[in-house]
Amino acid sequence: MNYAIIGSGNVGSALARQFARSGIAVSIANTRGAGSLTSLTAELGPKVTASSLSDAIKADVIILAVPFRAHAAIGAEKPDWAGTTVIDAMNTYGIDPEELQGKASSDVVASAFKGAKVVKTLNQLPAKLLAKDPAENGGRRVMFVSSNDDAASASIAQLVESLGFATIALGRVDKGGLLLERGAPLVLQNLIKLG
Repeated sequence: MNYAIIGSGNVGSALARQFARSGIAVSIANTRGAGSLTSLTAELGPKVTASSLSDAIKADVIILAVPFRAHAAIGAEKPDWAGTTVIDAMNTYGIDPEELQGKASSDVVASAFKGAKVVKTLNQLPAKLLAKDPAENGGRRVMFVSSNDDAASASIAQLVESLGFATIALGRVDKGGLLLERGAPLVLQNLIKLG
């Protein structure tokens, strides 16, 4: 598996820190080009490499850490995303609920990434907390995982565990995944799994 984070703002940078801390190779890209990521990649070390957007979208797993509306332009970069798992680490703050047309936000993302397996995770914590070591008070910070594809959900849960988090599966995006939508009960919850 190879991984790419698309977006280098607060959330994308926080996730890059987790990959570096865990010793897992990842590329990071943004719309400004690889040159804009030089200081971040120098700070984080050799496991985090700058990439162009055109190279990042070739990864087996891409993590969307961009403003929600930006996902559609990224999805339009390829006509067929079969064989790719897309992690939706975005939130819909500032998005009118009517824009989602009654769908879960990850289902909207899936419609822009035809053929991809979409998993919702890494989105419920503020970036500053997301960047911290998930080990805390003898336990691990919880990260929720939701997908309409059980195999993709399990695979990404393993990645999230490798980053140091404890995972809790929520099932389908249109069921348990709704608990990760804007204003939902699990958003901004800093839960620690002991043991």
